[in-house]
Amino acid sequence: MFSPTTIALVISAATLLGSSLLPLQAQQTASSTIRQWGFDPGMLVADGRELLLRAPDTAIDSLFQAAHAATSSPQEAAALCALFDPAADRSLAGLNAVANRLSPANRERFAGAVANLFVAAMQSTPQPYDEAAARQALKASGVRAALVNDGFVAGLNGDDHDARCRSLGWLMDDLRAQPLPQRAAVARLLLGEGLEQLAIGPADAAAAQAPRL
Repeated sequence: MFSPTTIALVISAATLLGSSLLPLQAQQTASSTIRQWGFDPGMLVADGRELLLRAPDTAIDSLFQAAHAATSSPQEAAALCALFDPAADRSLAGLNAVANRLSPANRERFAGAVANLFVAAMQSTPQPYDEAAARQALKASGVRAALVNDGFVAGLNGDDHDARCRSLGWLMDDLRAQPLPQRAAVARLLLGEGLEQLAIGPADAAAAQAPRL
């Protein structure tokens, strides 16, 4: 059974790309749509970065919340953890592949969030985004996660995949408690570039792990 994300992918490819496989009228319609919107909607299918740049905070947050909900299961957390690798495929097809590795309930929620992200991005212009502020917020979230979770820094910086995924879950726990604009900005950064954007150096780790009075 196709997930909502797969359906969105098929519909978008069939109606927007205007490839040589489509009738001439469909190609002309797609070209007219590109001129009207000022960008090629087909980019949203192939390039996750374009999705993230155009989707509003609420759509980004829905995807974050769906991902967070799946981290309670170690098996599903592993699938989501791969999404935050720097070289991960975060196109619409890549997100759909992640959805297909989740349990039925989480798959439906995650796929629905991706489909909503796609539709919202199609209807939106590029969103305001302060990358430097997002990086600072991500680092602050990492330090807070290290304060309350033993092994966070080691898991994040080590090579053990399970430990890295566990640290990602802790990081997402902290992010979930932050205000929507901050949470969405960090989620946009992580989904766009991967977990390596979180760099906690020795000084940060020492400060986070120092005994609290």
